[in-house]
Amino acid sequence: MKFAGVDIGSTTVKGVVVEDGEVIWKAYGRHKTRQAEKTLELLSQMELEAGLTAGRDVVTFTGSGAGTLADHVNARQIQEVVAVAAAVESLHPDVHFVSEVGGEDMKTLFFTPTSAGKAKQVYMQSACSGGTGTFIEKSARKLNISPDELTTLPFDGQTLHRISAKCGIFAETDANSLVKAGVPKTEIIASLFDAVVRQNLATLTKGNTPTPSVLLLGGPNMFFQGLQQAWASHLAALWDERNVVLKAGQSVTDAILVPGDALYYASLGCVEISRREQNVSRAYSGTDGLKWWVETGQHGEKAKTGQEALARNGELVRFLEDFTQPVIQMPQPVAAETYYVGCDFGSTTVKAVALDRDAEIKASVYQHSQGNPIEDAKSVFRKLRDAGIEDIGALGLTGYGKDLLKDVLGADVPVVETVAHAAAAMHIHPDADAICDVGGTDVKIMLLRQKAVVDFRLNSQCSSGNGAFLQGVAERYDVRLEDYAEKAFSAKRMPKLMMGCGVFLQSDIVNQQRKGWAAEEIMASLAAVLPLNVWVYAGQFQNLKAIGRKFVLQGGTHRNLAVVKAQIDFIRGKIPDAEITVHPHAGEAGALGAALLALEHVNTGQTSRFVGHDRVEELEYVSTTNNKTTCKWCAMNCSRAFVDVQIPGGRGRANSKVPLAEGWERVITGNSCSKGLIEDAAEMKARKKQIDEEANANPNIAESVREGAFR
Repeated sequence: MKFAGVDIGSTTVKGVVVEDGEVIWKAYGRHKTRQAEKTLELLSQMELEAGLTAGRDVVTFTGSGAGTLADHVNARQIQEVVAVAAAVESLHPDVHFVSEVGGEDMKTLFFTPTSAGKAKQVYMQSACSGGTGTFIEKSARKLNISPDELTTLPFDGQTLHRISAKCGIFAETDANSLVKAGVPKTEIIASLFDAVVRQNLATLTKGNTPTPSVLLLGGPNMFFQGLQQAWASHLAALWDERNVVLKAGQSVTDAILVPGDALYYASLGCVEISRREQNVSRAYSGTDGLKWWVETGQHGEKAKTGQEALARNGELVRFLEDFTQPVIQMPQPVAAETYYVGCDFGSTTVKAVALDRDAEIKASVYQHSQGNPIEDAKSVFRKLRDAGIEDIGALGLTGYGKDLLKDVLGADVPVVETVAHAAAAMHIHPDADAICDVGGTDVKIMLLRQKAVVDFRLNSQCSSGNGAFLQGVAERYDVRLEDYAEKAFSAKRMPKLMMGCGVFLQSDIVNQQRKGWAAEEIMASLAAVLPLNVWVYAGQFQNLKAIGRKFVLQGGTHRNLAVVKAQIDFIRGKIPDAEITVHPHAGEAGALGAALLALEHVNTGQTSRFVGHDRVEELEYVSTTNNKTTCKWCAMNCSRAFVDVQIPGGRGRANSKVPLAEGWERVITGNSCSKGLIEDAAEMKARKKQIDEEANANPNIAESVREGAFR
């Protein structure tokens, strides 16, 4: 008799076959949301290559997807922590602490000797991706680090930066800030490894002390050398602090075990339990039932529990005819002409637009941010120059990089994002009632009356309704962002995802995946729930009709036609006669608004401060991120970066902890509030004195009247 154990996890399916106590076959593979299909493939391989036989042998399932699939092959189902514990007790009787890091969950087990044997304590986290393998891999993809390179990147000897691992979305924000600060990718990955171990020790030990010997399980613990080094570093410090004594001659490294088959312990535990309890085991029934589920059963279940697809009943053809944006051919710039440029340095992309004197667009740039504002600026102006935009008569800046770069580039008009986007929308739709701008990491909704903004809503603290969340899900399913809409439109049905917090939404996606929903169906549903997150959750609009009936959609996320389709369905579901326009330059809208305001600036007769193409190309800078740059003004302790740029007239900072000579100007990034732009107490005092002097010179008359009336 053979015993097979199959672990159907959140990202992979693992299987082993054991005969006479020896593992004769094992394999694993990523299922890419198709858990049933991958499980069927693995069982078929077991039958063909290991001789697994229906009616004789025993198959046991575990993992997040086991509940849906076990009955289709007459397999017994075992809870995954129980399975892991059984394998550890059998193979490593001397181990006292186990950490298993999976694709989207984490487990810790404590084995404590007692008079009756061993007591087990189990703690598990499966509702959030923070501290898991997906969390690391997602960040590595953003840094263009290949899977092979990721396995070899070190932890030891690297400068560490604080990254929050309690929430995968917060951690991604922290990692993005480090990228923008120019921190080397090796240090960012080492900091991620550090965050994973801190998260495990902080939340999944519940005050208990992991004592030697320690067993590390799961793919991330097995494959990432840097993660193993991070465990050794943290455990050594913890054992030293709590006076844990190692055995004579034992080193910290000796006390931490990483077995070669660390991926398969849940599968091995299934086999161990089945062998011990043969009287309750059921004979494997073959793959026919699972084939039926894959080909027929799951589709019937989806029909009952899901909702109509994003594109239904021939709507897609009409929608694509109405809303597919034609490729706009830019007229060739004239070398002798003067142009007016607007740049939008956003959180994930950088955009630029060049206008002529008649406000006609002559060139535009749209590219992903390289993570460093100086390098982004060099790249954008290089492309503008290559396009023939030589003489720049005025420069407007907007986006998160506005304050960082306005003096470095000599901007004439630093523009608040809402003002820039409103200007761009009213340029093509002067009588709009509402502008909805969905960017990479924020959502802006502006309400207009008589060509003036009368109210606006801004959400930059949650990722659930923005483009970065959609991009993250697409990357997880190995789908290019450019192919998102095509993939989503191919879904025949889609699950119902909950509106709201990105963390809960991420958990809901995992749950729908476990129910058998495929990548394209989940991506369609994610696009469909975005308008709810934009208008109801972020915008807090309970009555859309009160806004008006003329809507302009813009921002880079609206380059995704699946999002546009969902927005139109939602708005017209509330306002049937709504007039909806997608900005012809949706991604570059902020830059267009900044360019229009730069042109207005010139029309007032003022001269430009722009430093010129040559000066931008010659910019030299040094980026510093270490303990001396960490902000100490509050408990957040933001890991700031000092980007020092050499420019004529630079004031320098002789009294700084990181001194700066004259002729250099400092740009501070990575701060979460305005206090982070101030380096030390002396500068804070000088800034406060300046604010007090301005307040005294410009008293608040209304406040004075109120105080007088009260007296």
